[in-house]
Amino acid sequence: MLIIRLYKQHISFKLNILAVAFTGILLLLLISILLLSLINGTYQLSLQDALLSLFSQKQLISDPQASLIIWDFRLPRSLVAILSGALFAISGAILQNMTRNPLSDPSLVGISQGAALAVVVLTILFPEYIDDWREISAFLGAILIASLIQLLRGKGRPLKFILLGIGVAAFISAIISTLLTYGNLQSAMTALSWLAGSVHNSNWHDVSILGVACLILTFAGIYQARVMSVISLGDEVTIGLGINLRKTMVIQLSISVAAAAIATSVVGPLGFIGLLAPHLARKLTHSGPANHLLLTALTGAILVLIADLIGRTLFAPTQLAAGLVTSLVGAPLFAYLLIKKQT
Repeated sequence: MLIIRLYKQHISFKLNILAVAFTGILLLLLISILLLSLINGTYQLSLQDALLSLFSQKQLISDPQASLIIWDFRLPRSLVAILSGALFAISGAILQNMTRNPLSDPSLVGISQGAALAVVVLTILFPEYIDDWREISAFLGAILIASLIQLLRGKGRPLKFILLGIGVAAFISAIISTLLTYGNLQSAMTALSWLAGSVHNSNWHDVSILGVACLILTFAGIYQARVMSVISLGDEVTIGLGINLRKTMVIQLSISVAAAAIATSVVGPLGFIGLLAPHLARKLTHSGPANHLLLTALTGAILVLIADLIGRTLFAPTQLAAGLVTSLVGAPLFAYLLIKKQT
């Protein structure tokens, strides 16, 4: 265990050596998959040309199309996959800690559906505003649904939050299906493509939005790390230690909702990333909440990047949306975790 103290011990934290080692390993793995993502696709590139394009050495590139393909298409797409995966994973990790339920996930308890409903309503009913208001509407939709679930929950157990979320998510899915069925055909097709959870239309504007959000919300999550350790012990212990439970819950729920909403607004509702990433990170090593959040973020980034890579190369030139790949893999894993928890 490595203890770091800064500013005359006003800031101090512990680093699990094993967690730090796994963080480095996951970073190397992420970079390796990123390079694979850059060179593979309908148009194959060499690793040398990809690296030269990244470092702007155009005079040494053998393929004249390499720089265009890397900078205009594959690099922003891959970065959006990485950042959105990290945000979904952070959202899931905080939600699981807050509810003390390892099966919590923003896509299962209505948060992602709230963001999706807001974007679909905007796409179907007010398509002229979708480009300017997509992120804001997604955030407001997620906040509204999360607040509604929290209000209905009252002072009930964390399990009540999960069950209410699942019910609200089902109701929202029915509304979305109605809008898609009776809305304008072109707008409905646009919304349907977005709902599949795809990163293929990503651009540098999306990268900047997700990058800023990921940076801010990761630090916000780490700042809450000490309180997260206490909350995991139960409400009675938390209150007994003098922590304002209601205020803390609001802060952590806001971080979780913001992460899921912003990621959903850009790539659509990617299912099961927020559920699986914390579990896989926990399998690597048991560590404190701050270390766990970093490992979870990297795991989520790797999962979405792999899903996108599989989706666009497995049946090339036909492309599968990353959301379809995560759902195909995530659904049976969710069933396994549910059965394992019951036993």
